[in-house]
Amino acid sequence: MNVDRRTVLIGGGAGVGLVVAYALWPGGLRSALATGPNEQAFGYFIKVARGGEVTVAVPQAETGQGIWTALPQIVADELGAAWDSVAVEPAPLDPAYANSLVSGQGWLDGVGTLRAHKIASDGRTRITAGSTSVRAFAEPLREAAAIARAMLVGAAADRWNIDASECETADGLVIGGGRTFTFGELAEEAAGRSAPHRAELRQSTKSRLLGQPLPRLDAPGKSNGSLRFAGDVRFPGMLFASVRVAPPGGRLTGFSRDAGKQVPGARRLIARDGWIAAVADTWWAAEQALHAADPKFSGTATATDMRALFDEALANGSRKRFRRGDYDSAVEGLRPLTATYFVGPSQHFGLEPLTATAHYSRGRLEVWAPTQAPGFARIAAARAGRVGASDVALYPMPVGAPSGRAIEADAIPYAAELARELGAPVQVTLSHHTSQNRDVVSPGAIGRMTALPGAAGITAAWKMEIATSDAMGSAIARLLGVEDKARIARTAIRGIPPYAIPNVTVEAVHAALPFATGYMRGSPERELAFFAESFIDELARAASMEPLALRMSMLGSNGRLARCLQAAARRAQWDGGARGSTMGIAGCSAYGSHIGLVATASIGEDQRVKVRRLVAAVDCGEVVNSGLATQQIEGGLIWALAQASLTPPEWVAGMPRARPIGAVGLPRIGDTPEIIVDIIRSGEPPGGVSGLGVAVLAPAVANAIFAGSGRRLRSLPFDLAAA
Repeated sequence: MNVDRRTVLIGGGAGVGLVVAYALWPGGLRSALATGPNEQAFGYFIKVARGGEVTVAVPQAETGQGIWTALPQIVADELGAAWDSVAVEPAPLDPAYANSLVSGQGWLDGVGTLRAHKIASDGRTRITAGSTSVRAFAEPLREAAAIARAMLVGAAADRWNIDASECETADGLVIGGGRTFTFGELAEEAAGRSAPHRAELRQSTKSRLLGQPLPRLDAPGKSNGSLRFAGDVRFPGMLFASVRVAPPGGRLTGFSRDAGKQVPGARRLIARDGWIAAVADTWWAAEQALHAADPKFSGTATATDMRALFDEALANGSRKRFRRGDYDSAVEGLRPLTATYFVGPSQHFGLEPLTATAHYSRGRLEVWAPTQAPGFARIAAARAGRVGASDVALYPMPVGAPSGRAIEADAIPYAAELARELGAPVQVTLSHHTSQNRDVVSPGAIGRMTALPGAAGITAAWKMEIATSDAMGSAIARLLGVEDKARIARTAIRGIPPYAIPNVTVEAVHAALPFATGYMRGSPERELAFFAESFIDELARAASMEPLALRMSMLGSNGRLARCLQAAARRAQWDGGARGSTMGIAGCSAYGSHIGLVATASIGEDQRVKVRRLVAAVDCGEVVNSGLATQQIEGGLIWALAQASLTPPEWVAGMPRARPIGAVGLPRIGDTPEIIVDIIRSGEPPGGVSGLGVAVLAPAVANAIFAGSGRRLRSLPFDLAAA
């Protein structure tokens, strides 16, 4: 196999390749990192080479969010390393790299206490999702770097025969008494020292890197094409496969084996009860062979009315409740304001197709795939390849789409099974058409809002009724191979508004949907913020209050969100959003962060929503990299605008009907609005930002459209015909 299994991304912009071979060290040692002959490991996260290079093992998947830069930057800052000597490699599949926030996010709710503990202890909770990466790993990485720094400083102090307190680190050097050693000169000696259980954090202000907009480690490779994604994996003698999959509840009923074999380059057609694969010398030949074979599947062709399903769930479903105060008593005998909002199920539309490469040899299986949950992906590969999990070497590749689809690496089981049967490396790639059909969509939601304005318009009572499904819970259930249970209680908690309203009730209902749902970036916060912030705007209009003033009057102790709303309003030159304005405002507190957004939008001559300007102010706590934070807010806003603008799919046989990308109605580059993002300095712990812009875009734009046209948009994607 001529595949480089050990390549790192270098801070100076050099060499990019595949991933590290995960050769675990014998039990009992303090590191799972594989080291070269001139490298020393310092715990689970850091290696220092003789030449002074510092390599950081990053547990989280790079999905475009910049985590392969943010986490190494935390280490480099605390260690005192020079940025151009910092490299990154994926951490090995080891329980030490589990995401500590998984349980708190509720992703394992319903799987049982003992099973949840086992999943957490065996490393399967190494999941990249929910804007948790920096929040989960900032402190462990900072502590690991502080310990490594103490060991390096101790080695230098011993050589100089001075106290370690007289030394400091900066730019990859240990400095003391006017003398210096490079990290590389000290690495071997330092690694042999006893590691302290804890170490004081770096106090020096010299050459600090935290907060700076340092260049991304993955940018050069992505810019020049040298960064290899899963679809770029190549082996001698590798075969390529395309797959067609039966609709939910269906099965393969027939195909033309002879017609498929006539395609030049086609090798085999392999059929199973629920799918069929064509294997060929090239992927295009495999795809053409499948087309010629014309597979037929059973399954209902009945179209589905999505809105009716949610209406039914909201009317008759069993409810989980959160209560604060006494909503019923507050509204008794009165007529509160009511409005209903709907967010349709959303497709991921990733540019990267579903793909995986597998090679089976002598009872061991190797798999290369983009995955945000490598522990679960390895179990799926083992199951399909009929081997034990310990016999699977999984190499998580960079993920080519930020939407969250790679939580579930659907192509892995097909690749593993085909590789075992064929005895050759096989790369499976699902066509764009099949990828759309098999999308595990964000479920969408319906929200019925009711509120009672109090004195001076301040809301005295608030009720939100939501029908949706637990998308991440459904994804975890599929990854575990267990029954998907209707978990909805945490949705009620997430629906609590960020305002000091004395009487609040939030009721969540599980919507039983006839299609597979899964995790999507920014959800369900996107749906909940659309409901709440649109309705706040309606309350302000009903009370003849300026929308920002109403929000400020109710924010109570949430000073961080108040500052964000005020900062965005100032920067945007907020005009009050009165009738005839084209400005709308919205805010959101999520992921431990806060955002205020002012949108300038109107209805164009083509009767489509046209967004001209977005001004955001963000408090995400301590900022690791201001450039990354800004990029993530900008990217989230653009992603959410695309989701709000597209044409909903037709649903047939429990699947979205596939469409050419040009027919989806996604915004084009020329539709991109001017975007301004201000990051508010904060001493609070780091918060998440990846989903923050996603959450707040739709209500700000909808409120702007109402201000300018009087048309209230209560559905996503935006439906002007219904307004």
